[in-house]
Amino acid sequence: MAAPTPLHGNELIDCAKANAKDGIEAAATLCGYSGDIVTFERELHSAAQHMGIKLEGFQDLVKTTEVPQPIGIDVIPETETVL
Repeated sequence: MAAPTPLHGNELIDCAKANAKDGIEAAATLCGYSGDIVTFERELHSAAQHMGIKLEGFQDLVKTTEVPQPIGIDVIPETETVL
């Protein structure tokens, strides 16, 4: 559900991170900026700077929200007594 008014500060950062995988247009709309990408990015940078977060661009949010994939393989026994 889109925010009824543009979000700012911590709420904007949280909303943008939560919707980063859907793209910048969707994130801007859901954060209350109705597709105004320029204002959304400006406010996002301002909020990040105010909070002391280094944010080069919107793509940085996509990188931080990706879930790392486990490395290795699963070993599952064929039966309860045989590995």
